[in-house]
Amino acid sequence: MIPAVVIAAGLGTRLRPLTERWAKPVLPVGGQPVLARLLRDLGEAGCERVTVVSGHLAEQVERIAGDGSSFGLELAHARQTSPDGSAHAVAAAGAAAPYLVVGADQVFAPGDLAAFAEAFERSGADGAVAVQDRPGTVEAGGGVVTRVLGGGRAAAPLWAVGPGVAPFVEALPGAPPHELARAFQDAIDAGGRVLAVEIGATLDLTTPADLLELNFPYLGSL
Repeated sequence: MIPAVVIAAGLGTRLRPLTERWAKPVLPVGGQPVLARLLRDLGEAGCERVTVVSGHLAEQVERIAGDGSSFGLELAHARQTSPDGSAHAVAAAGAAAPYLVVGADQVFAPGDLAAFAEAFERSGADGAVAVQDRPGTVEAGGGVVTRVLGGGRAAAPLWAVGPGVAPFVEALPGAPPHELARAFQDAIDAGGRVLAVEIGATLDLTTPADLLELNFPYLGSL
C-alpha cells in the first residue's frame, strides 16, 4: 500500500469549546482517539509509512501518534505553520507522489482504506477521490471525476495523489486557504484523469453532539 499523509492540523471550530482545550484528532470515538483508530486502520490495511501533519495543539497529536510503532507504522511528523487549508497541510508533509491523504476526523468502514488504495494503484489514474452515496460536490461519470467543485456526490476526506496531481497540490492553488479540492479541479481542467472510488459510510466527528452520539454505544457496553 502506498504511503499516507494524515491531516491532523485543523482548528475544529465547529467542536468548540471542546477544541479550545483538546485537538480534534485526540477526541474519542468508541472510547479511543480518532487518530489512534485511523493509524491502526492504516497499519492493518498494509500502509507502512505515514506522515502526520499537526497544527493546533500539535503536542497532543504527536503524543498520541508517537513513532508509529504501536500501530505497526513507520511514522514521521510535520507541522502546518498556519491553518491555510488542506493542500497547504499536505505540502508541509513534503511527501513524494504517489501517496494517500486522509483526514483525521473520521472513522472509515473496515476495508475501505485498503480498497481505495488498491483501486487507485490498479487504475493508473493521476489521482482519486473517495465518494459517498449522499449529496455533495463531486460530479463523475464512468468512474471518473469530471468536477470536484460542482454538484453531485459527497467527497470523503480520502484522496490519492499521483505524480500527475502532485504539482497542482504543491502549487498551493488559489488564495488561502489552499484546498485539495481546488488542486484536484485544476488537475482535471489540465487533462488529468481522477478516479471516483465509492466507499461506505463514515463516522464523522464534526460537532459536540457527534462526540456524544458516537461514544454512547461504547459507554453502554461498560
